[in-house]
Amino acid sequence: MERPDQNIGTRKDLVLYRIQSAKSDLNAARILFEAEEYKGANNRAYYAVFHAINAVHALNGNGYKRHKDAVANFNKHYVKSKIFPREVGRKVSEIEEIRHASDYDDFYLASREETECQIAVADELIQLIESYCMSQIDERGKKTDIE
Repeated sequence: MERPDQNIGTRKDLVLYRIQSAKSDLNAARILFEAEEYKGANNRAYYAVFHAINAVHALNGNGYKRHKDAVANFNKHYVKSKIFPREVGRKVSEIEEIRHASDYDDFYLASREETECQIAVADELIQLIESYCMSQIDERGKKTDIE
């Protein structure tokens, strides 16, 4: 498989791409929810949040392949420092727990209500993170560290 050139695009492009990926996953979660595929919807809701978190990391040129590293560094650099409220860290942890149960626990029963909540949390976090990312992009303007 041919690998794309890693030097194409700017940090801003990467941030915007990851936000779009988050929104796409959220849309998939909603479609699965309507189809009453709650485990799959929980998975996509989590990935929506994961991609949004990675958009924040992209602002500074950071990227993490392992989920636990992405989440831990988000909590360390953005929640603990109060850029995002502590509640955000708790919600990320909960959405990750439910995704893990949905994907790996054979007898886990995902409920409609729980999945609806997962989607709402993902939507809330994406909006919050997108707002932060856009404000950072605006603040940095045309500086070379974001462009």
